[in-house]
Amino acid sequence: MSVDTITDTRQYLSFKLDEEEYALDISKVREVLDITRITRVPRTPDYMKGVINLRGSVVPVVDLNRKFQIKDTERTLNTRIIIGEVELEGGCAVLGVLADAVHEVMELDPEQIEPAPKIGTGLNTEFLKGMGRRGEEFIMILDIDRVFSADELAMVTQTGDGLPEAEPESALGA
Repeated sequence: MSVDTITDTRQYLSFKLDEEEYALDISKVREVLDITRITRVPRTPDYMKGVINLRGSVVPVVDLNRKFQIKDTERTLNTRIIIGEVELEGGCAVLGVLADAVHEVMELDPEQIEPAPKIGTGLNTEFLKGMGRRGEEFIMILDIDRVFSADELAMVTQTGDGLPEAEPESALGA
């Protein structure tokens, strides 16, 4: 979905990765969790942090800071896991995303959203739906369906198959 197709006021969940503000269309978000124990899975990419037990279901968790080659997300009292839905060929997958902090659900009108910048041919910004403006600040609106390639999504969502359920742990104990 591009900026051109955003014709209504929409709600977005804003969150922080490192020092930057990002947002996801609220229709892609199921819930926001406090940080819990994440069970590591061997031989996965460095941005794949592992899996969590979400009411009996195994849910893969990724670190967008690491995926965007920023840094590893530090676990603090503000760290959250955003549980969302990602489109896959033939359906939808549930995925957890680590965030340094989750701020608010906000509304943006179409005129508050500008197209993602085109910065030469070497930089891929397809994963951005656009840049939301709030006052003088920009918020990068992610297209979560395009952050990962089809192969990456297939690997990440199949990671939890057959694994034992993770035991919950305190917020900072993991």
